[in-house]
Amino acid sequence: MNAKLPRTRLVLGMTAGLATVALATGLGAAQAQDRKPQPPAQPAIVQTSVLGVDAATRAAQAALDAAEKEGQRVTVAVLDRSGDVRVLLKGDGAGPQTEESAKRKAFTAVSFGQATSALNKNAQGTGPTVRDIPGTLFLAGGVPVAANGGPIAGIGVGGAPSGDLDEKFAAAGLRAIGELR
Repeated sequence: MNAKLPRTRLVLGMTAGLATVALATGLGAAQAQDRKPQPPAQPAIVQTSVLGVDAATRAAQAALDAAEKEGQRVTVAVLDRSGDVRVLLKGDGAGPQTEESAKRKAFTAVSFGQATSALNKNAQGTGPTVRDIPGTLFLAGGVPVAANGGPIAGIGVGGAPSGDLDEKFAAAGLRAIGELR
């Protein structure tokens, strides 16, 4: 019987040890369930998409060509997501006001991610509106360039006798660079 005593103690000791581990694991799991999930840490560096200079130049030239084909003297501006000019083409005979108009239309389109003609209705009213934001211009003639689900650039055209024509030419520039991903 003495030979069975150490074996019994061994079995009891192992059982107690397993029970302790199981209890600790169960408590740890229960505590983990009580904790609220933490949001993922924000990255220190964020990368963004930028329209390359070749594509920006192609878009601007296509918009200018479309305007010249219809006898219109315009300026075309392509701005990046930060509002910086990537390309500016001033057509022969374009008026001095066309540069600022094209840049502001491109800025508005990329800032809001919509064509400026669609934004015009939000700029109406007697009180404060989006038209009060510095650098914006809510006349037709600006279109956004989108990639990866968001605006990365804006194409603005200024100088045609109507915003509809300016926007038509800006859309020709957008078509020249195709669908971006």
